[in-house]
Amino acid sequence: MAPKLDNTEAIVLNFVNEQNRPLNTQNAADALQKFNLKKTAVQKALDSLADAGKITFKEYGKQKIYIARQDQFEIPNNEELAKMKEENAALQEQLQEKKKATSEVESEIRSLQSNMTLGEIQEKDAKLRKEVKEMEEKLIKLREGITLVRPEDKKAVEEMYADKINQWRKRKRMFRDIWDTVTENSPKDTKELKEELGVEYDEDVGVNLQAYSDLIQHGKKRARGE
Repeated sequence: MAPKLDNTEAIVLNFVNEQNRPLNTQNAADALQKFNLKKTAVQKALDSLADAGKITFKEYGKQKIYIARQDQFEIPNNEELAKMKEENAALQEQLQEKKKATSEVESEIRSLQSNMTLGEIQEKDAKLRKEVKEMEEKLIKLREGITLVRPEDKKAVEEMYADKINQWRKRKRMFRDIWDTVTENSPKDTKELKEELGVEYDEDVGVNLQAYSDLIQHGKKRARGE
């Protein structure tokens, strides 16, 4: 419910005096929405206050500009202005010091928040101790000659590895047959053609089929030794 007329005028007058700057009706209405005042009520209050001589106004075409009466304010002299400037400078300095202190406190809080709590440290310590214990148990088993990999898993890996080696050998042989046919009928030098097509031998990339094949035989010998 909107305030009564006298209350509306009091609110509008207080606002105009506080602002102490040129205002139109829309400026005042926007700022006084928090009091549930409509634009028409604000306009009426402004005109009433102006007619009563409590505020002044000037007309610019169809628009009225309202301003607080300046004779109600005490105008400081030069000495008072100088003192006010000094006080303002001192307050600004205090403000900067407060901001700096606040920034340091916030930085300290962020630093503390990034550190682990006692509970988190204890939890991590327990986890690490458990991992160390598990690793020590595995090490003991290895030293005692206990096999940690199940025989069926080991066999499956060895068979898969042997299959990949056989595929490698087969594809290498197929490539050699095709490559020999191409280079035999090509007028270009083999090395030049190889570079042009981006062909790389196993040796070019540091791998050797025979070395990987020997691992299979080495594994079989070790298995017989066990």
